[in-house]
Amino acid sequence: MTRRTPVRTAVVAAAVLLAGAGPAHASGSTSPDTRTAHHAVAAKPAPRRIAALFDRWNAALATRNARTVAALYAPDAVLLPTQSSEIRTTHDRIVDYFEHFLQQKPRGRIQERHITVLGPRSAIDTGLYEFTLTDKNGKAGRTDARYTFVYELRGGHWLIVNHHSSVVP
Repeated sequence: MTRRTPVRTAVVAAAVLLAGAGPAHASGSTSPDTRTAHHAVAAKPAPRRIAALFDRWNAALATRNARTVAALYAPDAVLLPTQSSEIRTTHDRIVDYFEHFLQQKPRGRIQERHITVLGPRSAIDTGLYEFTLTDKNGKAGRTDARYTFVYELRGGHWLIVNHHSSVVP
């Protein structure tokens, strides 16, 4: 019987992962849930996968449903919103913010982004975005803002755990 050192175990696990990746890996799949049978190694998501999370969030804004948007946030998420000085730390307070924000029919567009994949289960998307907002009189205007989204994979779903947005000075 041979003793396995932690390094040898990691090397064996990596070899199993690479050998088992086969067609899924070759086809460009970047599933963040790809793991060995022993859950020793997980693949990091591709930056494009993280970038798509903004598109998902922006599409949720287009529904004009605050609960749909808030569902993208983890239960313990922190939201530092653009148009409120209140730090939102509960699901109900996040819903409250979006109930007001969505009245302006926001449409977001990324101007510049920097994605950092921290590991197989977490990533940061930060940069500049522009919002087209409609006032009570139906007049559309633009707002440039800085943003940071911190995402975490929980229960098989990428959720926002921290979102900071502030108007560009």
